[in-house]
Amino acid sequence: MQKINQTKPEEGSLLISTLVFTSLFIVMAGGLLGIIAQQKKLSFVRIARLHALEIAEAGANYYKWHLDNFPDDYSDGTGGMGCDPNPPYTCGPFTHDYEDPSGNIIGRFELHITPPPTGSSIVKIKSTGWTLQEPDITRNIAVRYGRASWAQFSVVSNSNIRFGAGTEVHGSLHSNGGIRFDGVAYNEVTSALETYEDTDSDACTGNSWGVHTCLDPADPEPPATTTERLDVFTAGRKYPVPNVDFDSISADLSQMQADADANGLLLKKSNRQGWHIQFLGNGQLQYRKVRSTGSCTWWNGAWYSAPRGDITQYQDNWTITSLPNNGIIFVEDNAWVDGVLNANFITVVAAKEPLASENADIWINNDILYSAKDGTSALGLIAQNNINIGLYSEDDLEINAALLAQKGRVGRFYYPSDCSTTYYKRDAITVYGSIGTANRYGFSWGCEGVYCSGYNNRNITFDANLTYSPPPSFPSSGEYTFISWEEILEGESY
Repeated sequence: MQKINQTKPEEGSLLISTLVFTSLFIVMAGGLLGIIAQQKKLSFVRIARLHALEIAEAGANYYKWHLDNFPDDYSDGTGGMGCDPNPPYTCGPFTHDYEDPSGNIIGRFELHITPPPTGSSIVKIKSTGWTLQEPDITRNIAVRYGRASWAQFSVVSNSNIRFGAGTEVHGSLHSNGGIRFDGVAYNEVTSALETYEDTDSDACTGNSWGVHTCLDPADPEPPATTTERLDVFTAGRKYPVPNVDFDSISADLSQMQADADANGLLLKKSNRQGWHIQFLGNGQLQYRKVRSTGSCTWWNGAWYSAPRGDITQYQDNWTITSLPNNGIIFVEDNAWVDGVLNANFITVVAAKEPLASENADIWINNDILYSAKDGTSALGLIAQNNINIGLYSEDDLEINAALLAQKGRVGRFYYPSDCSTTYYKRDAITVYGSIGTANRYGFSWGCEGVYCSGYNNRNITFDANLTYSPPPSFPSSGEYTFISWEEILEGESY
């Protein structure tokens, strides 16, 4: 009888278990290898994305360097090629290789440049970066740079200047000369001088620090050190610091004259006293020729006189027109300005030919106001010589504007009671904006240390919107500075 071999049940079960666990191991190992491969791929993607971002930032930094060397070139040295002729006039794309420290090209960046719109000094730069190894992996950044305008200061002066008791200044204050400050400054006060001679008759010291106060207790004479005086300089004081260049404004006037002639409003020499410009608050202005003005003469041991700045007679009728397209009004004569601006950016220049040597003044007798102080309006008043507040100015005068007197001063002439027993003294003047003045500014006069003419209360409030959103073609200074950075998606607005 034949004998048959049989497998034990336990051995069959073991074989099946081995096959199951082997299969599971193979599946899990395959999955693990897939995960490892996927992680490796993701690691390469992350590295490529990181390098793409670094390259995009390098592109933005490159164009910052370009703007520092060529401040008004928004077309990457192409002479305007590649720029859209329609708003927002974006230029590009401009593509550059990106090299590693050894000089090997490892990627590229592409630039789109948006020039500053009217009423701004802010340049927008979109930079897209990628590596040659992973050209489909890109990163986009949008960076904004701006050049600070002259309106970055509450007050900037080219000479020694004094702020009397009763003056409050909100915003930074600078002078190329020395500063005596006896009011309250709510921002930093700086001078280009370490020491200077305070020549006022009531000076507390002869030789004075570049920024000093005579408010009790007065600062000591150098070399004795000063105290903080936070009751006067609430944000501190600094001296010496670099000069601000007033001489550069002449070239700016020439360009603004050409721009006004091309696409603005150019008022030629009146052959009378000048032009009166009045903003109507509805996107329009009116202007009229000034035929004659008044003056005041008085005796004080000798005969003195000063122009009153009031308009005694006009010539011709008012001309009403829309505000100019490029926002620039150039008056080749003296100008009287007042009225209301409603969501507009305008610059008014008063300058006679030849621009480098003649003198023209701007007169303000009535309020100049913005319909809203929210950055939607900005007015620049640039005078070749003085910006004057007239004798018959409002008792509570408000001026919303950036004021700049290229060769003269911003202020009010001394008017004694002989000129008018009512108007020689005024209550309060408020400047919301900024003041740039070559010579010593002032709206108030003291006689032997006692207030005797002008405005008793002076309030200067800095309009921070003017720093990077100044009036059209308002002079700028310094290099472009960083404002903002953001990463954006392709096609996303910025």
